[in-house]
Amino acid sequence: MATVFSQYAWLVPAFPLAAFAILTALGRSLSRTGAWIATVASLASFVYSVMIAAERLAKNAEDYIGGFAWLRAGSVNLTAGYEVTNLTALMLVVVTLVALLVNLYSLGYMKDDERISTFFSYVALFTASMLGLVLADNLMILYVCWELVGVCSFLLIGFWYRKPEARAAAKKAFIVTRIGDLGLLIAILLLFWYMPGHALDFASLHNVFYAQSGIISTSITTLIALLIFLGAVGKSGQFPLHVWLPDAMEGPTPISALIHAATMVAAGVFLVVRTFDIFAAAPAALDTVAVVGAFTAIFAATIGLAQNDIKRILAYSTVSQLGYMMLAVGAGSTTSAMFHLFTHAFFKALLFLGAGSVIHAVHTQDIREMGGLGSRMKITAWTFGIGALALSGIPPFSGFWSKDAVLTAALDDNPWLFAVGVVAAFLTALYMARLFFLVFAGKPRGDAGAHARAKESPAVMTAPLIVLAALAVVAGFVQTPFSGWLGSWLTGGAEEEHASGLAIVASVAASLLGLYLGWLIYSKGAVRRDAVSSRFPRLVRLAERKYYIDELYDALFVKSLRGLGKALSAFDDVVVDGAVRLAGRSALALGRLNTRLQNGQIQTYGLAALVAAVVLVLAIAGRRFW
Repeated sequence: MATVFSQYAWLVPAFPLAAFAILTALGRSLSRTGAWIATVASLASFVYSVMIAAERLAKNAEDYIGGFAWLRAGSVNLTAGYEVTNLTALMLVVVTLVALLVNLYSLGYMKDDERISTFFSYVALFTASMLGLVLADNLMILYVCWELVGVCSFLLIGFWYRKPEARAAAKKAFIVTRIGDLGLLIAILLLFWYMPGHALDFASLHNVFYAQSGIISTSITTLIALLIFLGAVGKSGQFPLHVWLPDAMEGPTPISALIHAATMVAAGVFLVVRTFDIFAAAPAALDTVAVVGAFTAIFAATIGLAQNDIKRILAYSTVSQLGYMMLAVGAGSTTSAMFHLFTHAFFKALLFLGAGSVIHAVHTQDIREMGGLGSRMKITAWTFGIGALALSGIPPFSGFWSKDAVLTAALDDNPWLFAVGVVAAFLTALYMARLFFLVFAGKPRGDAGAHARAKESPAVMTAPLIVLAALAVVAGFVQTPFSGWLGSWLTGGAEEEHASGLAIVASVAASLLGLYLGWLIYSKGAVRRDAVSSRFPRLVRLAERKYYIDELYDALFVKSLRGLGKALSAFDDVVVDGAVRLAGRSALALGRLNTRLQNGQIQTYGLAALVAAVVLVLAIAGRRFW
């Protein structure tokens, strides 16, 4: 079939990139007009992405690769191109849809911000960078867009730069993700060195590693895979590089939804799936991905259960769900990983935007100061509840189908991974029940005046919530135990799906138990809220303090590097600059002495000649004694 729309797929990132150029050139003079320019550009990208995806739905749709020669050095040619496959088409739709809804939501959320045009220009560049990353046909272009996404995240997280917390969070995100980015860069350099013809395009990588021809040894393949995974760990907030992601909540709430739903954090999962042939040729690396993902899923869930900031709870939930996706990839099921990424994009964007609606109404992020908002914000409450049920994995919401697919893959690979996934599902349902009941149910707490003034957000903010809620309900039906349509479409073949009764029963039972226990504690009051903290205060404190990972990093790296920096600064000031200052002062002193000698007075010249003669005589006469 002809690939009409795929040939011009470069237009998808070009629209928001053009919006960024216009907003940057015209600056603040555009005001709200700039916001509409960015929103229309995002709409254009979404519409064209849907057209590309519709074209890809046809049978025997051919993959399309386009581009041009970028750099030539001897026999080495580097190309800048784009590749349209079913995987990239799916990601284009997800990214552009979430970006569009975030843009619409921001029209209301950011309407009073004096830098609204700047905000939308950053969002446009971020969207263009993420779309370029998705479409890249080789690792070099992917890495360029990967770094652009990191720069944009720095700008967006620190958008309210007058807040010290926002500046610190932006720097933290930039520095921590650089660790992973360095690993990805080294992996690309190794591939450039070992690949035949220095090829870095994904088609060549598939041909070399899928066939396992032995061109690249197993040890080097494992090293490359682990370094690629290190890059994914940084961007996707996996342990131990997860510490930047919760602090990213200091940015505007729409940015939290954009970063945490389907864009930046999903880039790491997408990268591992895109290079899965390398991981499949390195079983040790694949096992590492599974173990790290499983640990991250349960680790972040326990922290989320002890947090009180509404956005931080959702942030740790994102870390946990990304762990689920990595667990699925490590278990060898890229389909279930992408399926969970697909559904998670909608219900997590819904939850973050719902949280923003709540914050917009009550002007606090502490759930202990909320309560009873369901009666005053019905649209937000109902849509947030749908998102919470989808995240908890309750049937028939989308999260149930994708989480079941992940758990089924884990059960087939390793029973221990499956057990960890089930426990994480229970904790997820429990902290979401806690969050929902404390915010929307019960009686008002905290500032009674703020609660009395709370009202539903404007339609420009609630409309995206309704759209995302609908998607959170129906999106899961693209891949069920009875129909593996998404898997067969992504892989280009008839992928055999099988249902696991144990996985379904365990998943639903764990989720329902978590919701029921949360209802007993935080709504009905049948169980004391401090029942656990009173018996295990140190354990609860440990989770509240996020297992002191930040403090550990501060002691091991931040303080030591700061001390090293001060020592190097002192060396530079005392030794290096001291030597420079000594040379300068010596030259100055010599010049002043010479000036005093060359003063035009004959007696001075005579004295100088006498002294020189005495020194000369002593030197010649004294040679006999030397």
